[in-house]
Amino acid sequence: MTEASGSEPSIFTRIINGEIPADILYEDEDCICIKDIAPKAPTHLLIIPRRPIPRLADAGEADKALLGHLMLKVGDIARQVGVDEAFRVVVNNGAGAGQTVFHLHIHLLAGKTYDESALGF
Repeated sequence: MTEASGSEPSIFTRIINGEIPADILYEDEDCICIKDIAPKAPTHLLIIPRRPIPRLADAGEADKALLGHLMLKVGDIARQVGVDEAFRVVVNNGAGAGQTVFHLHIHLLAGKTYDESALGF
């Protein structure tokens, strides 16, 4: 179960709380960045806000600064890991779009060539 259902904290909340180990590459008061455990590219990182928002569509006006912070961190982290010349950013919104953990997170993918015509992978 996930935070969207209200029953249990998501795996990302449990990682943020230190209950589950993860390879944390970056953290600040608003977010963390971890390596994806099932990478879809040579570099596949997740940027996760500490404050859980189930889906991007659930974000509101009060989340504007946090969402901006997350996007800026994508660029900072891409530079930190040396992939700032070419990377893809993906946010899945809802199960039909491939979201499996209902705690907003941004995928940073790099290390392979992407084609604009293949956005659906």
